[in-house]
Amino acid sequence: MSVAYEVVIGVEVHAQLRTQSKLFCPCGTTFGRTANSQTCPVCLGLPGSLPVINEKAVEMAVRAGLAMNGTIGVRNRFARKNYFYPDLPKGYQISQYEAPICEHGWIEIAAGGTRKRVRIRRAHLEEDAGKNVHEAGSGMSLVDLNRAGTPLLEIVTEPDLSSSEEVVAYLKALRELLMYLDVCDGNMEEGSFRCEPNLSLRPVGQAAYGTKVELKNINSFKFVKDAVEYEIKRQTKVLSEGGKVYQETRLWNHERGETAVMRSKEEAHDYRYFPDPDLVPLEISVERIELLRQGLPELASAKQARFTRDYGIPEYDAGILTSSRALSVYFDACVKLYPHPKTVSNWVMGELLRELNHAGI
Repeated sequence: MSVAYEVVIGVEVHAQLRTQSKLFCPCGTTFGRTANSQTCPVCLGLPGSLPVINEKAVEMAVRAGLAMNGTIGVRNRFARKNYFYPDLPKGYQISQYEAPICEHGWIEIAAGGTRKRVRIRRAHLEEDAGKNVHEAGSGMSLVDLNRAGTPLLEIVTEPDLSSSEEVVAYLKALRELLMYLDVCDGNMEEGSFRCEPNLSLRPVGQAAYGTKVELKNINSFKFVKDAVEYEIKRQTKVLSEGGKVYQETRLWNHERGETAVMRSKEEAHDYRYFPDPDLVPLEISVERIELLRQGLPELASAKQARFTRDYGIPEYDAGILTSSRALSVYFDACVKLYPHPKTVSNWVMGELLRELNHAGI
């Protein structure tokens, strides 16, 4: 007798914050600069160097947390996440563990003809690692530490997703939100919006979760969809044949269209978290949080509802016109000058977007 399985998916996203300097030092964050040209004793992990928190990164994290309907931690603490890898110069990563900057949020998505609320378990600040560069045929690997210390906001969902379609819908909604806030540029190819689905299967009706597999090395929505669908089929086959799914991290190979084992999946205790002794607890006043809340822009969902309500245009039009903050602001300005919303909408979606696409803008 064949067993029917239920798919359970949670997603971790690392969003690079759009600060001009790193999380704990004044080095720049511009992508594509000469290797190791944006480094200093702090992000190189040299003895005696001390980190200092970037105020702008904290503000961006708070704004993102508020926009995700989360609870902002008034008292934050940074921790050391210990592991050894060539691109981690200190031998640990400064992150947040017991006291993250945001908890218990949610984002609403549309998938499969229905709307669904995806719960955000936590969002916390951490510094990025460097980058290993493997030169083909040279027989050696190099390390570029320009990215080391770049501020990230790691956003972790509850296991509320159940299909590749829902995962892609969530990622698009989150990316759109962060770009509306101007806290992340959303560039997946450059690594400023990195997603890692965590996927497991369990027999329908079973309360306990199955064994979780994390997917990495995914830099487009198409690859996310393909990787999740492949992994669902792989795990279903393993379980149906009486095999065992192991907790591990798997890399997506888009050329072969399959996942491959990278390493066994670590648990929190493997990282030996402890409070960073070089950083005092960070307190954010309730007054400061409310000031940042008042400064939030009109987000895509609210703007979409306003366009359909006030301008009388179809939901389809409103969805396209609010797909980027710049486009929505442009449409608003046009309607003020020429108060015929549907005519303006047709022109923006037709002639204007065609010309922008043709020009590669």
